[in-house]
Amino acid sequence: MINVKKFLESHRIEYVLHEHPAVYTCEEAERYCGDIPGLACKNLFLRDSRGKRFFLAVLPAKKRADLKKLGRILGVDKITFADSESLKDKLGLEAGSVSPFGLINDTIGEVELCLDKDVYIAETVIFHPNVNTASLELSRRMFRKFLQIIDHEVTIVEL
Repeated sequence: MINVKKFLESHRIEYVLHEHPAVYTCEEAERYCGDIPGLACKNLFLRDSRGKRFFLAVLPAKKRADLKKLGRILGVDKITFADSESLKDKLGLEAGSVSPFGLINDTIGEVELCLDKDVYIAETVIFHPNVNTASLELSRRMFRKFLQIIDHEVTIVEL
């Protein structure tokens, strides 16, 4: 979390920090974080069937992820969840702490970011700061500033 906070502060990205017990599922997050203002999001670390392309799909926590549709949009035959070793290797993260902030660690741009349109247009979004014991609340303007700074190609999708 310290690296994320330093990164955001060094780029003058404003956020509100909310600390809470560790959460591993959207249901647990709802229990402990349900009163944090903004759109709660789930973040899925995915790969193609050959393990050549990696994706971070970000969508509203209450939305079902249609991986077949996402695969068609991205021109990939089959998308599956990536393993924890790949997550550690590509984003430097542990399971349960995946968020767009992990892209800070992807300095060579190996992971493709796929944002659900509802996340992209939300007034306020909520993500873990690479640990699951806190959540950061960002305005749309601050989140888009973050996206520009990390310089990853962003694909906006409707899942």
